[in-house]
Amino acid sequence: MARREEKVDAELLARLESGSGDKIRVPLPNRKVNEMFAIADQILGGRRVRAVCEDGDSRLARIPGKMRRRQWVREGDLIVVQPWDFQDEKANVVMRYTKTQSLYLSRKGVLPDIVDLFGMSEEISEVTETNDESESIENEDLVEEEQESEIEEPSVRDTSSFDDDIDSFFG
Repeated sequence: MARREEKVDAELLARLESGSGDKIRVPLPNRKVNEMFAIADQILGGRRVRAVCEDGDSRLARIPGKMRRRQWVREGDLIVVQPWDFQDEKANVVMRYTKTQSLYLSRKGVLPDIVDLFGMSEEISEVTETNDESESIENEDLVEEEQESEIEEPSVRDTSSFDDDIDSFFG
């Protein structure tokens, strides 16, 4: 039996984004207790996950029993981990984001580049930076096309060869 692919709930995403402007409507990691974003890179079994954290380190994360019974962590999921104080290469998984929540955080630009699954923060910044440049390039292209169309003389197309091509194509 194949695993069911998690899908984005478009209605929930629209509700999240239609809310008040800058307020994030999804729980974020608590920086006071050293929580951070991570991606579940590899499921190792025995309640353990290899997670790539936002600080660039790869940690062995433990899924607590309370969370393990309620929701499953899969490879590629966006999770929140809390590194151990006494052993930095290990961590606890605090929560898992759904695909809809991950997409929402990505669109808001909250996720660091290393854990941004959808790459939306990069696209938003690229669009705002290159918007002026692309408009000027498009205007130049339109001017060039107008000049070329003025130079070319309108020609009458031979429609008989066009009809023959279609007939031969369909048999």
